[in-house]
Amino acid sequence: MKTTFSRMFAMSAALILLCLFLLGVTFRLMLGRSLEAEQRQNLRSNAQILSELAGAYDATGELDYRWGDFHICLTTTAQASGSHILLCEADGSVRICSCLEVDCPHTDLVIDPALIGTILSEGEAFCESDLGGIYEQLHYVEGVSIVSQMTEEVLGALIVTAPQTQITRVSVQATTILFYVSVSVLAVALIACYLLGRSQARSLQTISHAVARFGHGDLDARAAVSKRNTEEVNELAAAFNTMAEDLAKSERQRKEFVANVSHELKTPMTTIAGFLDGILDGTIPQNQHRHYMQMVSDEIRRLSRLVRSMLEISRLQSQGISEEKKRRFDLCETIGQVLISFEQRIYRKNLHVDVRLPDRSVWTKADPDSITQVIYNLTDNAIKFCDDGGLLRLQLQTEGGKAVVTICNSGGTIDPKELPLIFDRFHKADKSRSADPDGVGLGLYIVKTILNSHGEDIFVTSENDLTTFTFTLPNVR
Repeated sequence: MKTTFSRMFAMSAALILLCLFLLGVTFRLMLGRSLEAEQRQNLRSNAQILSELAGAYDATGELDYRWGDFHICLTTTAQASGSHILLCEADGSVRICSCLEVDCPHTDLVIDPALIGTILSEGEAFCESDLGGIYEQLHYVEGVSIVSQMTEEVLGALIVTAPQTQITRVSVQATTILFYVSVSVLAVALIACYLLGRSQARSLQTISHAVARFGHGDLDARAAVSKRNTEEVNELAAAFNTMAEDLAKSERQRKEFVANVSHELKTPMTTIAGFLDGILDGTIPQNQHRHYMQMVSDEIRRLSRLVRSMLEISRLQSQGISEEKKRRFDLCETIGQVLISFEQRIYRKNLHVDVRLPDRSVWTKADPDSITQVIYNLTDNAIKFCDDGGLLRLQLQTEGGKAVVTICNSGGTIDPKELPLIFDRFHKADKSRSADPDGVGLGLYIVKTILNSHGEDIFVTSENDLTTFTFTLPNVR
């Protein structure tokens, strides 16, 4: 199986090689065309200058009698430009050659009549030819007609040639230089790609190892976020760390939940089993059976409340509060109905009840049953922990499009360290507010879950022996 590093390296190498190859081919073609065009321009320029010079010599008659001077011009120009020059008659026979030999082998040779005809008729011609075997290799051939400056008669043709090997030699030299430069660039690029790829692969491997460790149960495994990593790799590592932190927190909560549920189930089950065994084996006298059966009944009800609460929490977390269940209702009426249901308990504890409700109705849109349960749980909690003869306050007001419900009771103050945990499952913050043997620690968690399902929140403060729960709901007309 190919690694990400090997694939990135192979693709980078292939792309660099392809780019260098295309660059080399393009450079070779452009250089060849440029050199060929320059060579042709030089040949045409020399041919035109020499043809005009030949026409001037002919006008003075020196071309017939003192062609030695003109020959010197041809040889000098040929040596300077690296070319070969032929002066031909109208029939194609070579009259003067730029060679330095006394017995030039090119004189009296006859050039291709078709080429000479083209030059004489059109005044100029260019081709690639060996001139009928004069040269062993192909030459660039530029021919210009010679016109007498005195009679304007076409006297013949001046042919300037240059071997193609000149351009080939320059192209080979340039290509060789380009090849070595390309090899150097390729080597540097591949080394850079290798180092960068290895660095990226090492960062990804670090994250992969952290994921593997986390998957094997090491919940403390985290991926390193380093300045050496790229921004994307650091984002991936940060995302994994956030996910790992959330999963680790969920796992801790799950373990705590299982432990708490086990404890809450074990305690009443042990009590029930003990009492029943005592009744069955005769340890508990006959006249006390009713008393202990009542205790068994109380424990069963406690288990029932625990199961119902857990089912309610599961339903809220999985389904939430659908829009179909929400309807418009009066919060003042709901608070009043809940308060009436606690009339006997309030009377038994001789509580001072302070109810602060607006004179007119305060309407909200929510699930009435769920909100009733919220107010009921908070009021039950407040009465449970309120001291005898203490204060119970229920207040409703509107602020900024929200209905604000406040339930307050006097009694012991909650430790500030406990306040952030008071809405957690199975958490009981009553060590400083009297024991609660009948509670299971789910009432406030259910309250928060219901309000969160409505998109609202709840807050708690506890100071100066007053504990206040405040939650909000939308205020509608």
